[in-house]
Amino acid sequence: MGVRSMFTTKDAAKHIGVSQSTIYRMEKRGLISSIRTAGGQRRFSIESIKKYLEKNQNFEVPKNPNKYKKLTHLVKEQEVNYVTDNNKQPLTPKIPSSDELFFQADSIWIYNADILPTESIEENSIDLIVTSPPYGVGIKYNSHDDTMAYHDYLSFTKGWLAKCYKFLKDDGRFCLNIPLDKNKGGQQSVCADITTLAKQAGFKYHSTIIWNEQNISRRTAWGSWLSAAAPYVIAPVEVIVVLYKRSWKKTSGSRKSDITRKEFMEWTNGVWNFMGESKKRVGHPAPFPVELPRRCIKLFSFVGDTVLDPFLGSGSTLLACLQTGRKGIGVEIDRKYCELAKKRLFTEGHINQLKLAVVEG
Repeated sequence: MGVRSMFTTKDAAKHIGVSQSTIYRMEKRGLISSIRTAGGQRRFSIESIKKYLEKNQNFEVPKNPNKYKKLTHLVKEQEVNYVTDNNKQPLTPKIPSSDELFFQADSIWIYNADILPTESIEENSIDLIVTSPPYGVGIKYNSHDDTMAYHDYLSFTKGWLAKCYKFLKDDGRFCLNIPLDKNKGGQQSVCADITTLAKQAGFKYHSTIIWNEQNISRRTAWGSWLSAAAPYVIAPVEVIVVLYKRSWKKTSGSRKSDITRKEFMEWTNGVWNFMGESKKRVGHPAPFPVELPRRCIKLFSFVGDTVLDPFLGSGSTLLACLQTGRKGIGVEIDRKYCELAKKRLFTEGHINQLKLAVVEG
C-alpha cells in the first residue's frame, strides 16, 4: 500500500490536533491550503500539513482536547460554594478559573472557545441547551466558514451534537433552532438531516416547534413562473427541534416554575409567531430574538437551572437567562462576538456590577 498523500478535513484536523472548524479558520488565514474535489470537498496534501507544522508552530489555535486545562461547573447545591447578598440568597457559584473564561458576572459565564475541543463545561451538568448553530448557508461570520460543503457541514454538526449530549443531565432538554431546509447552493433537508444526526448521537426526539418570524418575504414560490418546469417552494419559517437526553420528565432542579397560565397555553401550541431580530440593531449577521430562548427557558426548565448556548453569538440566550433567573453559560469562538454579548448584558441585561464580581479575559 502506498503512502497516503491527501487528507479529508476531519483527518487533517486529527493529524494536527485541532478541530475541523479550526482547520477552516487556518485555511482562511492562509496558514494551510487545500484543493477541492469535483464534489466541492476539501482535500489537504501531506506537504501542506507538514509545511504548517514546520513553519507555524507558534500560531495559537485550540490545542488537543487532552491538553486543555479543565474547568468544572459545579451546579448541584451540595457541591457549590456561593457568594451571597445581605439576604443570604445564593448568587454566584465560586468556580475555578479557566484560560477560556472571557467574562463572568452574576450567574452568567462567557467562554471564548471552540465548542468541539473545550473542556470548560462539566459533563452531566446542564439542564437545558438553547442554541442556533451556523446554518451552512453562506452567512459571513468572523470566525466560522459558513460556506463549507454540505457533507462537511453535517460532519461538523455531528461532532458538536455529540459534545452537547455529554454536557446534559439525564433529564436535560435541548432546544435547537435550525432552518427547515435550504435552497442556496442546492436543496437540502437541513432539519431532517440534523434531527437524524441528533438521534444518532443519543438524543431522543420530543417535538418540533414552527417559528414564523413574520419579517421574511411573504412570497413562497420561486422558479419557473406559472409553469411546472422548475418551481421552487420556500417555507418562510424556521424550526425549534425539542430533544432530550434520557428521561423527558424533569426531576432535578428547584421544581419551581415561573411560567404563567397564558404563556403555557400559548407556547405549548407548536406554532410560534413573533418577529426575528435586526442584524443592524444587534451588530451580528445572524442574531435570534431574546423571545426565542426566553420561551424555551420558561417552558422547559425550572428557576435556577443551568442553561447552555454552545454558539452564543450576540448573547440572546444569556439575556433570557438574566430575565428568568437561570444560570447561563455561553461558548463563542469569536472574540468580537464575545465582546458584543458582554456589551448587551450590560446595556440590555443591566447586570449589577456593584453586587457581583466581574472576571474578564
